Amino acid sequence: MNTDAINLDGFKLAKSRINGKVRETPLLKSQPLKRDLTPQGSLSLKLENLQPTGSFKVRGAINTLQTLKQEQKNKGLITASGGNHGLAVAYAAFLAQVPARIYLPTSTSPEKLKKIQSWGAETCTLGDVWDEANKGALAEAKEANMTYIHPFADPNVIYGQGTISLEVLEMNPDIDVLLVAIGGGGLIAGVAAAAKLVKPEIRVVGVEPIGAPTHHASRKAGELVTLSTIDTKAGTLAPKRSEELNYGLIQKYVDDIVLVSDSAMQDAAQWLWFELGIAAELSGAAGIAALSNELITFKAGTNVCSIVCGGGTDGISSAI
Repeated sequence: MNTDAINLDGFKLAKSRINGKVRETPLLKSQPLKRDLTPQGSLSLKLENLQPTGSFKVRGAINTLQTLKQEQKNKGLITASGGNHGLAVAYAAFLAQVPARIYLPTSTSPEKLKKIQSWGAETCTLGDVWDEANKGALAEAKEANMTYIHPFADPNVIYGQGTISLEVLEMNPDIDVLLVAIGGGGLIAGVAAAAKLVKPEIRVVGVEPIGAPTHHASRKAGELVTLSTIDTKAGTLAPKRSEELNYGLIQKYVDDIVLVSDSAMQDAAQWLWFELGIAAELSGAAGIAALSNELITFKAGTNVCSIVCGGGTDGISSAI
């Protein structure tokens, strides 16, 4: 699909499709704080960690589910995931009362495995990274004639994730900057496209782990690249390769991409917990990590929004 085919009407339609099936999460003003990360502006947090499955991924999965014919649903849903998309597809299958099978890398936490299974889905661990698990999912989808849902390169998934921007700008039209974690690129592709189509002057900054710079490396190379290795504990931000649709949308709509270390995300997750009582996984703290390490410069009076894209105990466990 050409990037020009992704349009504002698609995001608005997705918003109507998922209404009542996902949560319109709060946009929390972070002030007052002991340590203000935007002392000359303001910081808001979009709390996608409060979704039914604990992350934004439910938006894309439900929007995609709503576009499927009953025959496609009845075949059963299958996907590969670092964890959060698997939870979202399991939740979608639960709502549709159809089978689901989720392939995950062996690095997936036992807690996420159990949570996926609690929604009634079958799980299969394969390979060290998402890319390897995805090969298994694609092969089984073909062999078993199941309906495969891509975690980030499906237009309906991208439209679903972009509904976050519609909510943010409805809640606060004065937001100037969006900070968005990047894994495969489904979240930032949707968020950036939707935000820019509503408010062209808004700035969108992507945040990737140093050990999984999939889109940072692709932007530097001027083309989509495949990483040779992955070295990050942020498993939901760790594909070796994205897809052309996501790369194209990110090139078109994302202003900058910065890299953060695992330790910076760990510290940011702990900051979110200590300062605000927000339980975030490493990916959910990526934007705060970029702010804490002063990787992004702002003018005075800038209104910043960081998307807390996933919940977890990374900040809590580090404090124990």
